[in-house]
Amino acid sequence: MNDSQIILGIDPGTLVMGYGLIAINKSKITLVEMGVLQLSKHKDHAERLHLIFKKMESLIKIHQPAEVAIEAPFFGKNVQSMLKLGRAQGVAIAAAMAGGLHAVEYAPRKIKQSITGRGNATKEQVWKMLTHTLDFTEDVRFMDATDALAVALCHHYQNRIPELKKDTQPPKAKKNKNAYRDWAAFIAMNPERIK
Repeated sequence: MNDSQIILGIDPGTLVMGYGLIAINKSKITLVEMGVLQLSKHKDHAERLHLIFKKMESLIKIHQPAEVAIEAPFFGKNVQSMLKLGRAQGVAIAAAMAGGLHAVEYAPRKIKQSITGRGNATKEQVWKMLTHTLDFTEDVRFMDATDALAVALCHHYQNRIPELKKDTQPPKAKKNKNAYRDWAAFIAMNPERIK
């Protein structure tokens, strides 16, 4: 894969961490590897975090990804679970940074929407779309692996279209709060935004 760019996607977890790697070569996207790191047999939380770091180091060393994308934790009711998940995510980001890479976070809803077109898609729907897009038939035992693959593909989709990289935030408020009294005033002050 000489001219390919590798993207590493991570679905962080303290019991199971999913990872997925895709290669981008011009317009062709191929599956490189996906899998999970089983952490449930290790009772010590610090040991689990250490294993996450080591796995990230290994994946970066072997595959030399150009970019890393991580699923951002969703907000749940169990504070302890959220804290542990946040630590796992932080360790994965630190490992990426130690490997000279910047990690980009994506919300679960954004990932599902990028892959299936629906932000409330099920894990099975995401998996089905991935098998179609990446042309693989493997039956995955852990959805954490396909979730990580979806993160990597989402990152690719978000960065392949130059318009998506542009800052889409509204212009900063002018000193005069009433500067935009009507459309004519808006157009006069923002001619570059009219096509």
